[in-house]
Amino acid sequence: MFWMLLAALVVFGGVFAVKAFFSAQTNAFFDNMPQPPVAVSSTTAKAQRWSDTAEAVGTLVAVNGTDVTTEAGGVVRAIGFEPGQPVQAGTVLVRLNSANEQATLRALQAAARLAAVQRDRWQQLSSEQLVSKDEAQQRATSAATAQAQVEAQRALIEQKTIRAPFSGVLGIRRVNLGQYLSPGTPIVSLQQLDPIHLDFSLPEGQMGKVVEGTQIRATVDALPGKTFEGRITAIEPQVDPDTRNFRLQATLQNPDHALHPGSFAQVRFDLGGERKVVVVPQTAVSFNPYGNAVYVISRVKRRDGETDMQGQPLTGDKLVVKQRFVTTGATRGDLVVVTDGLAPGEEVVTSGLLKLRNDAEVTINNTVQPGAQARPKVQNR
Repeated sequence: MFWMLLAALVVFGGVFAVKAFFSAQTNAFFDNMPQPPVAVSSTTAKAQRWSDTAEAVGTLVAVNGTDVTTEAGGVVRAIGFEPGQPVQAGTVLVRLNSANEQATLRALQAAARLAAVQRDRWQQLSSEQLVSKDEAQQRATSAATAQAQVEAQRALIEQKTIRAPFSGVLGIRRVNLGQYLSPGTPIVSLQQLDPIHLDFSLPEGQMGKVVEGTQIRATVDALPGKTFEGRITAIEPQVDPDTRNFRLQATLQNPDHALHPGSFAQVRFDLGGERKVVVVPQTAVSFNPYGNAVYVISRVKRRDGETDMQGQPLTGDKLVVKQRFVTTGATRGDLVVVTDGLAPGEEVVTSGLLKLRNDAEVTINNTVQPGAQARPKVQNR
């Protein structure tokens, strides 16, 4: 039994020893195996002069815009407008039936005339001391009350005539002849299009950098390639506690009515303070939760004895990359500002970042470059 156990120990021990030897040799081979260079594209960090700018998205809002409605109910007797037509303030849009109110007005006017005659007569009698002054005052009060009822009836009749409250452009008609309108029923939309407001929001950190009168540039998707200019005319003094943003309002001239309320608009404006910055394409930066980084390319000498994948010796310098954490700032188009960690003239990788690690050897192929424009223009294909 002893010799049998000893023989099994020798046999199995030899097997495991051989297996461990070959595993160690395999690991050593892969650890020292030369890595093939990674093909990447590169660019040089450039120094440019940028002025501080801010960008936002907003909504176009009419200076005056409302759904024209009626204060008094009635049946539509006449419609005095066409859908989509421009109108001036005070233009009659709709007339409601007011025959009953007109008859009541005539009755009230007759009562008011009688009350006025009685007032004058009793005032004369009071001056001759034939009636008391209290009675004369009561007649005067009755005459004033009758006249007030006349004015109230006239106001009611005036409400039966719906006029444009301001100059603008009408929308689509929502009523028809003979239709009964209740108070508050919308008749037609009326929008003042020139000038027009643009409402947008900015983070509270920029509240002290924006002042009224700042010139803005706006673009809308419906009119590609066209820029509209205006000025900031109002700044909301309160910051929204939910979003930590504050609202601004700009006014733009719109003589040709190209801009319409409710449209989406992109806003850009300068904050002043032109300064020198270092910029690289955004594709050169690896944006991570733990920090943003770039791969900087440098040229180093090869060690003696370096070989390629086929074992052939390599000579000359090689290109290697080093990961470097940077601090980024504002963006403009395809470019991003690097405020710390990168100097002008340093070469960085712009594509193939996921294949890289520290001290990895690379080869540069710049036949295809990612975009690096301050104002890129996307082409339809």
